[in-house]
Amino acid sequence: MPWFHPKTLLDKTYEIGIIIKGVDGVLELIGGVLVLTLSPHTINGITGFLTQDALQENPHNLIATHIAHAGHNLAAGHNIYAALFLLTHGLVKVVLVTCLLLNKLWAYPWALGALSLFLVYQAYQLIVSPGFGFAFLTVLDIFIIWLIYREWQKVRHEPQPAA
Repeated sequence: MPWFHPKTLLDKTYEIGIIIKGVDGVLELIGGVLVLTLSPHTINGITGFLTQDALQENPHNLIATHIAHAGHNLAAGHNIYAALFLLTHGLVKVVLVTCLLLNKLWAYPWALGALSLFLVYQAYQLIVSPGFGFAFLTVLDIFIIWLIYREWQKVRHEPQPAA
């Protein structure tokens, strides 16, 4: 099956959406490796560098305080779960996005299942710790799941080339 070629605006939106998922997966893989390999001192240094200006301007800056808290937890040794989450999440996304772009029919239901499971976790996190940004990303993921389902319905009814 050939590489995906968008024909309509929704096809292009689908392509952009899954490419964004793929880039996100690569960043998660990099983050997982960094979490496993960086020392607590380095993690604290990076966290301080990323948040110091924002926290000096506003000590209650929501994003900066979340980053500082996450960095503190990682530096305190709470990184195995984070690393495993990032590595697993990232690897699944990269493999599935690659296969979707290659129009592998088996990848569509697997992508729908995996992204739906991730969505359930996101919904739980949204209930436990509500926030506009997280809600926006959840709605965006629902839209991407719909786009994948829509594309799957199109390609599964197309004649397949002989192997």
